[in-house]
Amino acid sequence: MTRPHIVVVGGGIVGSAVARRLTLSTPRPEVTLVEKEMATGRHQTSRNSGVVHAGLYYAPGSAKAALSREGVRRLRRYCADRGLPYDEVGKLVVALDEAEDEGLRTIEARARTNGVPGLRRLEPGELREVEPHVVGLAALHSPTTAITDFALVAAALLADAASAGAVVVTGFEVTGLDHRGTRVEVRAADGRRLVADRVVLAGGLHADRLARLAGDGPSPSIVPFRGEYHRLVPSAEHLVRGLVYPVPDPHYPFLGVHLTRRVDGSVLLGPNAVLATAREGYRRRDVDLDVVRELVWSRGFLRFARANLRTGVHEVLGSLSRHAFVQRVRRYVPEIGDADVVPAAAGVRAQAMDRDGALVEDFRFSRVGSVLCIRNAPSPAATASLAIADLVVDRLDLG
Repeated sequence: MTRPHIVVVGGGIVGSAVARRLTLSTPRPEVTLVEKEMATGRHQTSRNSGVVHAGLYYAPGSAKAALSREGVRRLRRYCADRGLPYDEVGKLVVALDEAEDEGLRTIEARARTNGVPGLRRLEPGELREVEPHVVGLAALHSPTTAITDFALVAAALLADAASAGAVVVTGFEVTGLDHRGTRVEVRAADGRRLVADRVVLAGGLHADRLARLAGDGPSPSIVPFRGEYHRLVPSAEHLVRGLVYPVPDPHYPFLGVHLTRRVDGSVLLGPNAVLATAREGYRRRDVDLDVVRELVWSRGFLRFARANLRTGVHEVLGSLSRHAFVQRVRRYVPEIGDADVVPAAAGVRAQAMDRDGALVEDFRFSRVGSVLCIRNAPSPAATASLAIADLVVDRLDLG
């Protein structure tokens, strides 16, 4: 009996997890993963803060809530089995005033409903016992929130898949997905072609473009936001033990500038969130005119921009002025000065937006014939990648 051929498009952590999970299926299909870059994991997978999210923020009952909790359990075990870094440094979500304290209590209620273990509400003195240099009115402590290196995790997942027979093809930029009855022809820019029984699109920053190639609708579209990071100089790294987060603005989709210890001992500050003018726009000068035109002509984006103008201006000021950026950080760790902070690499978040300008908050999947489209998989997708892979493979109906 001929084995079904499954093509996974996208070599980030989600695509790598799906490829690995497919090789564990019985009967095992033929698996090919294609990636447009010459190496895998080049974008969101390797350009992030490395936080394994415990599930504090997500709406109870959402896919994010369920998959992040299962993902943490699976990822912790996987890292232990493969000898990968996984350090439960803990997270503090810090409220600076009474208004933020109300938001903190909402987060605590969500986190407890989601089953996040070990939560403690801390008053100022208790807060200092966890993070001696941090100030605040109150904090929520999640001791099991961890850090890892998601690029290493993704590489291990893909190595597992390859050792089980999966084929990895780099430099394969998908430009066509043509349905041929129950099969799909996957075409590359250089003329190469693959014929698949099923296709999984895990394209991240290009999720909407790939979905449209498969015949799916234009919504949600991907709006790229650049997250700009700084880091502490080595002499100031002792000021942060673990993870220090603000209470997020409920009207804005991002968590705000936070302080993150990494597995190499460095401490990242950020990210802020500014609109990127290219899907891989890691620098201000990176401009893709097609992306700019899409944004200008999008009624939904213009509606979003008007609603978030004040916050957007605030983010741009933090982008243009290191002093302004540091002032935000100093609200939580007053001992940090301008001289303690230097630039670090930026990342770009693939934020899905519906036609009406509403940002898609949960994971979203769609199906077009034999093609399964992962339309929205932002943070905590890396945390949840192993659980997402199970869900995807179940939806492929391999029989």
